[in-house]
Amino acid sequence: MKIVAVDNFANEAIADLKANGYKIYAIEQTVDSLKLQEINFEPNEKIAVIFGNEVSGVEQETILQCDGSIEIPQLGMKHSLNIATAAGIVLWEFVRKRLTVNE
Repeated sequence: MKIVAVDNFANEAIADLKANGYKIYAIEQTVDSLKLQEINFEPNEKIAVIFGNEVSGVEQETILQCDGSIEIPQLGMKHSLNIATAAGIVLWEFVRKRLTVNE
């Protein structure tokens, strides 16, 4: 997993990551998004995730460049999390699954 902080350079960062063999996923609720708890990546698969802000999320142009979207399932009416919380949940789930595979 690679963490890249970008501001206006999402296109360049995505192109660079793809050129280096990464699959890119937006952390966003979309029509075809995958549920976080149902994802299973190969142990050595290169994955990069893109987080948006809690108000506007990941831009549609960026989502279209990704290999898919992953959503954090939520209950209730509010479907938005603070980015730090969302990042913690997603990254922990990825690590947890890799730890489970290595047991």
